[in-house]
Amino acid sequence: MATMSLAAASPLTSTPRGVGAPAPSPRTALLGLRLGAAQATRFSGLAVSSQPVERRAAALVAMAKREQELEEIRGMTTEQLEEEVVDLKGELFLLRLKRSARQEFKNSEFGRMRKRIARMLTVKREREIEQGINKRLSRKLDRKWKQSIVVRPPPSLRENKEE
Repeated sequence: MATMSLAAASPLTSTPRGVGAPAPSPRTALLGLRLGAAQATRFSGLAVSSQPVERRAAALVAMAKREQELEEIRGMTTEQLEEEVVDLKGELFLLRLKRSARQEFKNSEFGRMRKRIARMLTVKREREIEQGINKRLSRKLDRKWKQSIVVRPPPSLRENKEE
């Protein structure tokens, strides 16, 4: 009876390096898959970032700008925050009108304005938490504030009318 050994045919078996098996190359990974150079260095224990230096520097600059903007927002009073939110929501509405009328506009302005509004509302909520206002009361106050808003043109339309 002839028996067949799977140990010799299987590439997954481990044999001592000096005994008949070739030394594994640094570019091979588990299960015999070949990896690119960037991935091989990542697995070798070196902390190599896949982002170029310019992108990391740009991300740091953007983060610094956000921090500066947040400090500026925190320096405002609550009334100023509410007025600014109303103005930004008006600007956002004008951007939507421009988009629907197929006029020229910057698409990135949507995200920028929405994020600025969200930051302002976050700071407003942080202040409410400091005062001990719970979520339910905050919603009631927010509803009252929205009903008390006096409709006025956003700053960009006011500037156009003055010219």
